[in-house]
This record gives sequence, structure tokens and C-alpha cells, in this order.
Amino acid sequence: MAKVILKVEGLKKAYGGKQVVKGVSFEVYKGEIFGILGPNGAGKTTTLEMIEALRPIDEGTVTVDGIVVSDNPQAVKEIIGIQLQSSAFYDRLTLVEQLQMFASFYGAKINPMELLKEVELEEKAKSRVEQMSGGQKQRFSIASALVNKPKVLFLDEPTTGLDPQARHHLWDLIRAIKKKGITVILTTHYLEEAELLCDRVAIMDNGKIIALDTPKNLIRDLLKRGFKKEQHVEQANLEDVFIDLTGKELRED
Repeated sequence: MAKVILKVEGLKKAYGGKQVVKGVSFEVYKGEIFGILGPNGAGKTTTLEMIEALRPIDEGTVTVDGIVVSDNPQAVKEIIGIQLQSSAFYDRLTLVEQLQMFASFYGAKINPMELLKEVELEEKAKSRVEQMSGGQKQRFSIASALVNKPKVLFLDEPTTGLDPQARHHLWDLIRAIKKKGITVILTTHYLEEAELLCDRVAIMDNGKIIALDTPKNLIRDLLKRGFKKEQHVEQANLEDVFIDLTGKELRED
């Protein structure tokens, strides 16, 4: 059996007397891409912040690679990576300098150029974050989350606002990270993205997990319940046309 690297049991959180996370429990296996889906206000972000030791836990237990988050939050932070928003970077530092600074926080030794090569940014090594496109910023945020060689990587809507080429390249990057044995926990509003990338998904609503399985099994269960929709079987869609006409290459200069 696959090793459980993240175990969440009975997780609860309330704000001003209102329960926003209501007894959430699930497990994530080592090396899988696990998706957490749900509408706005479902409790996804609060759940992740408690797992990441960024927000106090009211009730319940979170264990990451054998470490109980509430007992040793600093130890958990040292073995996870969290995708940073562009506002977390320093305007005056180059990408290499930023990575070296982040590595110093962990006492980690890194090769900045190798990290930048992994995310297709080696040509931007001497650039600053404000000089980069949206796709480049997203890939650099992932590079910065890998400086401590995390066992679990958290990605919060990583492809929001990206064009089709940048989105496809980021999907390839996430798959490459998985191949290294890193567990990826992903939130997204793009359900096609979750279906393509995730080994399993949990669907949250109103502070609870209402379904958890592989995308194929969830779809199969829906069909078994009698769900039908008008079918239009096409060999391609508009995104395929766009990629075919404009190419797969990133255009970020």
C-alpha cells in the first residue's frame, strides 16, 4: 500500500461563532497529486492554512509525514513547500538572489540555475519579478517553493489568469514534480485541470468534504445515478485550434 504522507482527522475551524470547517477528514498518499475542489466559501483555503501551520487548529489533528502540526508547526514548515504570491517577492532582487535568500531561511544549499532550469526560467536569472509575465511569475513561485526540497508541495490555483500555452507548460511542470516523488496538493477552479492532473480529488462544500475519489470514479458514480446530458462528441475543441495555430511555445518576452 502507498504510504500516507498527510492525515487529516476531524478538522474544525470557526470565526465569530460561525463554523467554516466542519470536521474534515482525509488522507493523502506519498507521490500523488491530490486536488481539493469547491466553490468560493467552501472552506478550502482555511483547511489548507491549518494543514500548512499558518492558522491555528480549533479541533482535530493534522499529521504531515509523521509530524503532528499542532505539536511542532516549525518542523512541518521545513518539509513542505507553499506557492508564494508575487507580492511576497522583493522588487530589488534578481531571481537568483531571491532563491538564494529563500534557501538561507532553511539553511539549505541550492544551485539557483538548476532550479530555474526546472521551471524554464534560466534565461531570466538576472531579471526581477516585476519584469516577468504572469506565467513566469507562477513558475518562479513554484521554484521558490522547492528550495527546501519539500516532501509536500501546496499549489493554490496555480494557473489562474494564464494563457493556454502557459497553462499547458505549468501542467507539465507539475507532472515533472510528481515524478520526483513530491506529493502535490492542488486547489483549482478549473475542473478540466483537476481531471487531467489529479490522482484523486476531494470536493468540499459548506465546510465539509462531500465526495472523495479518483476523477474517473466520481464521474462513473454520477452516471450510475442516472445523470445524462446532451452529448456532442468532438475530436477537438477551440483550445486545440488555438494551440495548433499559435504553437506550444511560451511567449513571455
